[in-house]
Amino acid sequence: MSIYQKASLVQIPSGYKAADDKLYSVVPNNGDGDFTIDSDADATRVNKDGLIESVVADQARLNYNFIDGVVQPDPHLLLEPSRSNLITQSETFTTISKANLTVADNTSIVDPQGGTNTKTLTATSSGQPRLEWRGTAVPASNTSYAMSFWVRYNTARYVAIAHYSQTGEYAIFDLVDGEVENDVGTQTAKIEAYKNGWYRVSKSFEVPLTALENYWKLTLCTQTAPFTGVSGEKADVFGMQLEAGSYPTSYIPTSGSPATRTEDFCNISSGGASVINSFKNEGTIFLDFEVPTTDPFFQITICNLTSGGNRIILNFISNEIRFQVLQNGSGAVGSVFANTPVSYNQRIKLAGSFKTGAGILYKNGSLADDIDTSFTCDFGETLQSVKFSGAGNTAKFTGKIYQFMYFDTALSQSELATLTS
Repeated sequence: MSIYQKASLVQIPSGYKAADDKLYSVVPNNGDGDFTIDSDADATRVNKDGLIESVVADQARLNYNFIDGVVQPDPHLLLEPSRSNLITQSETFTTISKANLTVADNTSIVDPQGGTNTKTLTATSSGQPRLEWRGTAVPASNTSYAMSFWVRYNTARYVAIAHYSQTGEYAIFDLVDGEVENDVGTQTAKIEAYKNGWYRVSKSFEVPLTALENYWKLTLCTQTAPFTGVSGEKADVFGMQLEAGSYPTSYIPTSGSPATRTEDFCNISSGGASVINSFKNEGTIFLDFEVPTTDPFFQITICNLTSGGNRIILNFISNEIRFQVLQNGSGAVGSVFANTPVSYNQRIKLAGSFKTGAGILYKNGSLADDIDTSFTCDFGETLQSVKFSGAGNTAKFTGKIYQFMYFDTALSQSELATLTS
């Protein structure tokens, strides 16, 4: 019997029915293992054709990755926190200040949504040709923001994202080689290749309460100088987004006022009782995933229908994953506790198994922590709920899920190594 045939629950994000808020599971295929989706109608995803599109409320966002500008064949489930795009005209740029450049429609260039909303920027001077957003007040406390655009090479090879009053916080992007040319400051810049020569460029900043202003700008620039351009050079742009947070999230279009996307939630509330047989007091949880940041705290939990009691947990805390099995709501009796570092924006395969005398955590083919040989397990009940959150629906998971499985037996070390390789 193969490892996969032993699984009692297999979720490979592929099929959904928005009308019933369902994300179908591969195993079982009778509906008992299907997940319920709670998401916003204002949310977007990248579809199988590599284009950004809006989704209806409670539709599983099956999002497709790009690698070197080529859309990949298999999607993942995208789960994100609530975010607001503070740019009030994200595509027309009518409420954005312009200096030393012109903005013109360019309907000959297909935009990242497959439409004709591309704008072409043309520098009219070498002195900071830029788009500038001035709508955000200086925060009352130090606050992280992420600025992002889609940009396409026209004649200007380099563009930069910078903050007005923090001269040491900027990033320069190369639109020919698709690279971050220079990233200066305390937080990270990123460039991602999309379809038809488009790149999404982003830079995150922490704006201190002592900042003189909270202005943001995209400049046409040179290779070494973020605030110096070349008169006459052009770049094609689309989809400006500024959001409070330490990393950029999926596109939130706006047309006159800021727009907010609510947080995603995915769970099996009660049907899991027929597929999670933890009353046997052993099991294995497997997750193939990627997280965008090491900052927040979030969880994946298998539990009963209340917030207390018996639980199997993957905790994501700072840059660490913790695997826990708790009984009676406490780690003091019959608990396994193992942890391992996690890198963000990298795909990770993780499996934790438990039975009396063996609590084991594997990551990417290797044992991640010491085996807990003192562990004892006596649940005394069948767990009924799988939540991509904490037991009380807080600490919701944020990131990409490629596959989730549960086994009602504890897999061997060789099986765990194979599963996570």
